[in-house]
Amino acid sequence: MRRATMDDHTEIAERLLVKPFREERVPSAERIRMIQQEVSNPPAGSRRRLVWTVAGAVMACIIMIMALAAAYEMPGGPADQRLSRAAGLEQTLRIPIGRTPEEAVQKFRHFPFMRVIHQEPVDGGVLLFIKRYYQKSGTDLQVEYVRKMWLGWKWAYGGGYGTSGGLDKAALTWMGLPYKGIGEPFPLVFGEILDTSVKKVIVITSGQTPGKYAAKVADTDTGGAIWFATLPLSAEASYEIEALNGKGEIVARKTIDDLRDFGIQEGL
Repeated sequence: MRRATMDDHTEIAERLLVKPFREERVPSAERIRMIQQEVSNPPAGSRRRLVWTVAGAVMACIIMIMALAAAYEMPGGPADQRLSRAAGLEQTLRIPIGRTPEEAVQKFRHFPFMRVIHQEPVDGGVLLFIKRYYQKSGTDLQVEYVRKMWLGWKWAYGGGYGTSGGLDKAALTWMGLPYKGIGEPFPLVFGEILDTSVKKVIVITSGQTPGKYAAKVADTDTGGAIWFATLPLSAEASYEIEALNGKGEIVARKTIDDLRDFGIQEGL
């Protein structure tokens, strides 16, 4: 009997390293069809579990988004902090949420009396034109911008004026609200038309993009009329107001040097 040599051991080791012939198993065509059928048609119980899992995940996402939105818009929250910084305030405003634009304004302003005489839809919310007093010898007008949110309405910016007397020869009143980092519809110029012959108001601006802007004239619930115009951000503080009658003739003109100012303009 021949004794194994070193070459014999080497040959055996090499054979052991070689992959056995046809070691992989190829599934039959029938088995492939069964696997495809199981994947495309899972059991009814599995489908129900999948539907409930997806529905639960969607509901959890909705609840999380609503919770984040509520936290962002809560009084004194991040939204109020951002607005306060934009307005240049040192302290953070705590702005409550209302179910309607009127309720949002009342919750923040605490007016003893207010009557909305006109509502103007704008991007992101609504402008409320408000009368706060009833004066026989004067007039007043308040404008408040209220934002629409998921949870309701929230005050964002506004202002107004009041005058007593001096309306016998007045053609219109005017006031400006500067930008203050709020965005549209500011800067805003607005007022009340006191002379019924005034049918159109033009605002003429200077600055990088000088131009003429036709103000919107709207009838109010009290039988009067108001006017308002949104100005470009590049407009300078100085601007001019022209009031025209139905024939296109100028019946009143006023040059204004401070966008935050207000006043009464008599006819020419």
